[in-house]
Amino acid sequence: MSLQAYKKKRDLTVTPEPGARVKKSEGALVFVIQRHKASRLHYDLRLEMDGVLKSWAVPKGPSLNPKDKRLAMMVEDHPYDYKDFEGVIPEGNYGGGIVEIWDKGTYTNLEKDDKVLSEKSVKAGLKAGSLKFRLKGKKLKGEFALVKLKGKEENSWLLIKHNDEYAVDTEYNSEEDTLKTSPINKWLKEHAGDKVKKKPAPKLPSRQA
Repeated sequence: MSLQAYKKKRDLTVTPEPGARVKKSEGALVFVIQRHKASRLHYDLRLEMDGVLKSWAVPKGPSLNPKDKRLAMMVEDHPYDYKDFEGVIPEGNYGGGIVEIWDKGTYTNLEKDDKVLSEKSVKAGLKAGSLKFRLKGKKLKGEFALVKLKGKEENSWLLIKHNDEYAVDTEYNSEEDTLKTSPINKWLKEHAGDKVKKKPAPKLPSRQA
């Protein structure tokens, strides 16, 4: 796995984002969902594979309703240490704005709770364009799938919740499952109608999301 695209898009002497190093978790495979207020508010799903975080931008955020098929655009690999990143990316830099952690935890494949087998399975699924996994987070639990869209842009996928014990049959909005006091929500309230590039983003307090 390569982090060349990650490094090329960023000046790591300016942005507080983690450096581009490959690293593997000591325990189970990790995942993180980051809520990111850049030019537009969106969510980023990141799954650990081969010492990096495979990443998808999910404009509408994840859903626990299996009827929802959320567009997920695959982006460049991110370093493993990005799983803990929360902060303000300075104006003028790639992704400039506020990043906060919305959910995080570990994940496995659907068959066995084994790290080696899980990683082998999800890597095969990624290559095949049909990636299935089980999340063990605080907000997101149970089975999910990432399915690559055929005939569309090369990086277009769909994020879909499987119909299991954690699924819901009512409308699900990830924004409603976010603390009103989160750093991004505070900024949005203070600068309603403004864009990140027009107003300086605040320094983040201790993690609240």
